[in-house]
Amino acid sequence: MEINLISDTITRPTEGMLQAMMTAEVGDDVYKLDPTVNELEARLAKMFGMEDALFFPSGTMANQAAIKLHTNYGEQLICDKWAHVYNYEGGGVSFNSGVSCKLIDGDRGMFTANQVIEAINPPDFYHSPLTTLVCVENTTNKGGGACWDIEELKKIQQVCIDHGLKYHLDGARLFNAIVAKNHDPKIFGEMFDTISICLSKGLGAPIGSVLIGSKEYIAKALRVRKVLGGGMRQVGYLAAAALYALDNHIERLAIDHDRAKEVERILLHNDKVVSVETVETNIVIFNLKEEVDIDKYVSNLASKNVFISNMGQGKLRMVFHLDISTEMFENLCDILRKQ
Repeated sequence: MEINLISDTITRPTEGMLQAMMTAEVGDDVYKLDPTVNELEARLAKMFGMEDALFFPSGTMANQAAIKLHTNYGEQLICDKWAHVYNYEGGGVSFNSGVSCKLIDGDRGMFTANQVIEAINPPDFYHSPLTTLVCVENTTNKGGGACWDIEELKKIQQVCIDHGLKYHLDGARLFNAIVAKNHDPKIFGEMFDTISICLSKGLGAPIGSVLIGSKEYIAKALRVRKVLGGGMRQVGYLAAAALYALDNHIERLAIDHDRAKEVERILLHNDKVVSVETVETNIVIFNLKEEVDIDKYVSNLASKNVFISNMGQGKLRMVFHLDISTEMFENLCDILRKQ
């Protein structure tokens, strides 16, 4: 029995999801003629109280399109030093948009409005890049699935308004934050210019993300998606999986959160573990004591069919998802207590 906690992207479609995919009504989405994709886009736009949405093959492409919409060559965006757009998108901010990143030294991938103010380059100082965009990630991946405080996000929004900056939310795991904090999705739609939503993580769809924003932004994003090579044809088969996930997999995210918190409690009582990031959602990040060999620890778990991520810099990660059964979770807890 393989217990794969490397990521929540490794899930496979459920039987119900496969059935929805097999019976989907499809068309050519390059011509915007796929009814199932159109339904998904309209539903997510309405859910977040925004005007329009566009399906993308990946969250990285959706984020990169958003950055392209909000910036010009030679400009600069502000993000946390652990942000996905900086660390895990292949340098796309510079390759695709010709912009640089001003990195904030935040707390678990989150920063404050005052830190944003300090990071903004003076617009009349032509020696430095012009700051035009702020990107936040909710939940934070490297921050252990941490959830941003809504009031702080609103303060950052006001900073963006005051300084003429655009505001993008990398919501790869936004539904985890929505479930954990009981948020109304429309709160985020009211704050951000654009939001990317990943459908292939905790929601369990096989492929896809959606970028949400105004009609003007999404019309421009359609052209950017084409340039990036992200236009697909009968993609309704994938959109059907996402619609099924929205109907059936949002509330169950709380199960993943509860399991992650139980593992946090187990690790905090393990004499090989020096620290565990505070668990709020489905990610557990922990550090071993210096005398413990990380590679040996990970390989020992693998020998018991438990697979986790070594993130480097001493960080180990487990991510909980819908493919972990009750029996698998009980076995995992037993193994971790003896590890």
